[in-house]
Amino acid sequence: MPGAQAVGCEGPAGGAETKPPATSPVGEPIDTERLGRLLGDPGLAWLVERVRQRLARAQPLTGLVNLSNPDESQRRCVERLLGRAPSAGRSLSVRLDTVDAILRRSGVSPDGLAPAVVALTGPVTLHAEARDRAERAWERAYAPFSVLDGEPAEWAERTRREGLVRRLARTPEAAGPLVDAAVRALRALPAVPPTSRATFAARHLGGAHALDDGTPLATLVLSGIRALTGFPDGAGAEWRREAWASAGLLKDDVSSTVLSLNLRGTPALDWMADAGEPAVLTLRCLARQTPVPAVPATGTVHVCENPAVLSAAADTFGPACPPMVCLQGQPSAAALTLLRGLSAEGAVLLYHGDFDWGGVRIAAALRRSVPWRPWRYTTAHYRAAAAKAAEVPEMTGSPVATPWDPELAVALAEHRVRVEEEMVLDDLLSDLETRAR
Repeated sequence: MPGAQAVGCEGPAGGAETKPPATSPVGEPIDTERLGRLLGDPGLAWLVERVRQRLARAQPLTGLVNLSNPDESQRRCVERLLGRAPSAGRSLSVRLDTVDAILRRSGVSPDGLAPAVVALTGPVTLHAEARDRAERAWERAYAPFSVLDGEPAEWAERTRREGLVRRLARTPEAAGPLVDAAVRALRALPAVPPTSRATFAARHLGGAHALDDGTPLATLVLSGIRALTGFPDGAGAEWRREAWASAGLLKDDVSSTVLSLNLRGTPALDWMADAGEPAVLTLRCLARQTPVPAVPATGTVHVCENPAVLSAAADTFGPACPPMVCLQGQPSAAALTLLRGLSAEGAVLLYHGDFDWGGVRIAAALRRSVPWRPWRYTTAHYRAAAAKAAEVPEMTGSPVATPWDPELAVALAEHRVRVEEEMVLDDLLSDLETRAR
């Protein structure tokens, strides 16, 4: 037991006179040597610890405390402390009021049990005070979140509420630098032009490996990126690669691609457009040649979600088809780079996607990165398509807002009919035919 000599159990009135080397919190002297003999034996450690627990919880030191299945040493020490034989049952009971009276009457601790235990084992921190200090420390750790706004600010509040930082950092001392680094990373995203994750980490976070998979910082930043870009939930290495890429952080510059049709601006693109064949553009070529490609003479580019639409357009119209870009699902870094470049040069982007919650998530994510106008992607178009749909599965997943047409989300929730792009392909091709003339 800290702060005492464990030299055996002294009875309530036993022991020689000793020099009192300590005082109680209210100034009365405590005979620490006799106190050590009275309460400092290991056989009474359980009793002293129960008293400390009550002090920490600000509970009164009265009533019984019990010990289940005591050993012989524990029984003997209680017998000597109380001056009587304890009961022989399967548990051991001690009345704290009695121990307090013994300490006062014997002069070992004139102010009773509470100061005696403090003198024997050291100061006791109240649980409430400890909780308050810890919460203040966590508030300081979360302080860097305050500079975020928009979707990242909502993510930060949700992260606090759900305890992600606490699980990753464990202590506020570790959480502070973690939150600060995550905020610095998110404020520098999306990366334009896209760059490797290692290069970004070296530039903004002081080390190329700061965002390596599996680190607490990578986990926290990736969570923030999903809020920043609207990237959907998922799992696995491929999902993580695409999630990082949605904010312009890449494993490499060739695996991220985008599908296009009849865009021009380089010899290779011109050759493919003359043939009316789809072209696959890598992030590498988009990042290294500016501007690539050129804005079409019409000033508009049709953007779709599914490759089947672009393929059908190429089959139907060939070189006469208006310029198109296909996302092939969630916008890749290459797709975002291409569309941002076209938009910056003055192109008007016309977008169509699947009418389901996954589709509008993709549309909303794209809208946060680049402006676009609906291409048959409004409430009226959905209601017309849903009315003609037959034997299609109901939509699944959580509802999503549709800022370009708020009533669209209402209609999707009302009808719950999924309308994929292939189901309205004739209408889309009709629009392209009109522009192809």
